[in-house]
Amino acid sequence: MHFAAAMLACWLIAQVLTRSTWTWRTPRVAILCWQAVGLAAGLSAVGLPIAIGLAAYDRGTGSALLALANDLWHSTLPVGVGPVHLGLVGVGFGIGAVLLTSTVRSIHGTVRAQRRHRDLLALVARQDPTVPGALVLDHPSAAAYCLPGVKPRVVVSAGTLSLLDRAELEAVLTHERAHAEERHDLVLMPFTALCRALPWLRWVHEAHERVSLLVEMRADDKARELHAEAPLAGALRRFAAAENRITPVGTLGLGDRDLDVRVQRLMVAERPARLIGATALTVATTVAALPISLFLS
Repeated sequence: MHFAAAMLACWLIAQVLTRSTWTWRTPRVAILCWQAVGLAAGLSAVGLPIAIGLAAYDRGTGSALLALANDLWHSTLPVGVGPVHLGLVGVGFGIGAVLLTSTVRSIHGTVRAQRRHRDLLALVARQDPTVPGALVLDHPSAAAYCLPGVKPRVVVSAGTLSLLDRAELEAVLTHERAHAEERHDLVLMPFTALCRALPWLRWVHEAHERVSLLVEMRADDKARELHAEAPLAGALRRFAAAENRITPVGTLGLGDRDLDVRVQRLMVAERPARLIGATALTVATTVAALPISLFLS
């Protein structure tokens, strides 16, 4: 019942987060809420069939698993634990294996794409004194993105240099450096894995889309802390009007998500939703703590 309640709570919180606009005012807190919901949903999906299968032990999930392992080692099972119950335990571990495999595949695929792109940049990109700390691609399309990793790279295209003025370019570079500094690629990776593991759940895909937008908004906030709203908003407008925009696989790009919404957000001064954000984070953390405590009990 506790695992089922946690799954229901995850779905309800996801619905609230998806439909709320306060998350735009406090994207960092909203990202933490989504991470807590994702963790709770994954653990609950694993724990629910296991808990049903081990109900005869009348113990916490963690203690029941240890007791089952001991009984299997001694080839004895208590009354009330049969093939069906063992099958449910197997289903739980199977779900866990699917989630783990999806995560590993996401990491492997992303790292491969990033490595290929990094090798390509070593061949075709160049340094430019007008954009220190960034690489320049001689390409006419509008491109500004972060290639994350242990040694992240900020990349802009020649088309971007001709598209933006100096203040706008500085804001864009700060935006991309924020992606690298806060490792937003790692923030998105679990949600990418959940989408692969649970492709039939619409709210999982909605969570991925929402977190992707919040990550961009968080980087926007870091940029406007140093450069104010106008330069970054101007850069976003120019990217929105550009005919060709490119963001390679495995990178985090300035102009690949909801540009109009982000411009509107930048130009409307609103105070951070601290009280609502703190309440939502408390609820999401409590929901995440529930399945963790069940596995540890």
